[in-house]
Amino acid sequence: MVILSGTPVSYWIDSTPENNFSPFVDNLLVDVAIVGAGIAGLTAATLLKRAGKTVAVIESKQIATGTSGHTTAKVTSLHQLIYADLIEQLGKEKARIYAESNQAAIDRVAQFVEEERIECDFSRQSAYTFAEFPEDLKKIEAEVEAAIALGLPASFVKETSLPFSIAGAVKFDNQAQFHVRKYLLHLAKNILGNGSYLFEETRVEAVEEGNPSQVKTNKGVVRAQDVIVTTNLPILNEGLFFAKTYPKRSYIVAAPIDPAKAPEGMFIGIDNRYRSIRTTPYDGGLLLLVGGEGHKTGTVEDTEKCYLRLEEYARSRFGVDSFAYRWSTQDMVSFDKLPYIGKLTPFNNHIYVATGFSLWGMTKGTLSGMLLSDLILGRNNPWADLCDATRATPFVSQTSIKENADVAVHWLGDRFKGLTSSLASVSQGEGKLVTVDGKKVAAYRDEGGTIHAVSATCTHLGCIVNWNSAEKSWDCPCHGARFSCDGEVLHGPAIDNLEKINPKQS
Repeated sequence: MVILSGTPVSYWIDSTPENNFSPFVDNLLVDVAIVGAGIAGLTAATLLKRAGKTVAVIESKQIATGTSGHTTAKVTSLHQLIYADLIEQLGKEKARIYAESNQAAIDRVAQFVEEERIECDFSRQSAYTFAEFPEDLKKIEAEVEAAIALGLPASFVKETSLPFSIAGAVKFDNQAQFHVRKYLLHLAKNILGNGSYLFEETRVEAVEEGNPSQVKTNKGVVRAQDVIVTTNLPILNEGLFFAKTYPKRSYIVAAPIDPAKAPEGMFIGIDNRYRSIRTTPYDGGLLLLVGGEGHKTGTVEDTEKCYLRLEEYARSRFGVDSFAYRWSTQDMVSFDKLPYIGKLTPFNNHIYVATGFSLWGMTKGTLSGMLLSDLILGRNNPWADLCDATRATPFVSQTSIKENADVAVHWLGDRFKGLTSSLASVSQGEGKLVTVDGKKVAAYRDEGGTIHAVSATCTHLGCIVNWNSAEKSWDCPCHGARFSCDGEVLHGPAIDNLEKINPKQS
């Protein structure tokens, strides 16, 4: 059995309190209902309330404990390597709009912090994308050239505060980092009152457009003229966003570090072997965050190894000897690198969505809130066309073909897993697909020997879930829904739990 270091919880969540917001009000009528209380939803809610709208934010769990609560919390327009590709694929003008929108998001966060006097460890930092090997320098140099051409605060450097040598790096000045949940909890508290509400532990089950539109939850109905859905991947299937994006998980370990040995700035490597690095204030000192090991959700079972590789990197590169936290996160990656922000479909006039942040949700989530509030308020926004959620999607591209073909392979092929296995074959601490009375069953035997058995069929679109050993969860490899070992929804787009199966009756 693998023993992992650190408490298995996000530092951002562990270091902030639980809150009691509004008790649910059935048949409530507001101007705008917002589904999802992460950075996109709370930014939109804040701006709309400032503009005089009444809002109701509806969260299935607690404020900022989803994707926004599991981020590295870098607020930057340097998104690894993207600008050279955007210029080549979309042209310089669209690449410039992408750059400007993300820079505007940084400024919007900074303005909120200043205006509201938010205590969230906000600090201006330089951001770096670095290459360790000379053969990768051309990619770095191309990114620097593209970023400078777009007016970004970019430069090429060969020296950083990292405790190891690099071949070169893109450097963006005047970026930022913060404690994301302290920031979002402050925004959330200011939403309450004057006809506006925030409901936690309330799961949305359906949204129907009308006059007014209706948001149906497990506790009752909220009515609103307009509805915004910001649930990472929309729980509404009509926009086909599950076929325009793919889910990607990544991992973070956090270790106390001597401030004298800590790097200054925010860092990320290149390609799929990247490591993401930053520090944050912690217990009178600093906490080093090292992230990486990204993979498509549901395709890696032995996820403990992801944490172990990050631990080894942190030990060997930074000399840390203990870990305080470890956690994982998930985001939707869009095929064309752009977020989807706007109307759910061309036929919807009052339901809006935001998704496809591609692991850079602090800026893209913020700009989503800015853009969606402008759309509802009838204001022109220069980013609207670029990010239009109903834009033509590049289904015929190398990435889209691969990812959607992969969904088909899992949908069909995974049904043959576990055909010859039974509940008796599941060892202690193991999760396994088995067949019981002809049904595909996802079974986990805990350390006490108790079997937790649920249907293996994802309640979103019917794919077969796979075991995630580090999180003790069942993850869908098709569209990223995740469930606890007892079948409870951990992450959408699924809204229904997996059916429980009584092993004594099987």
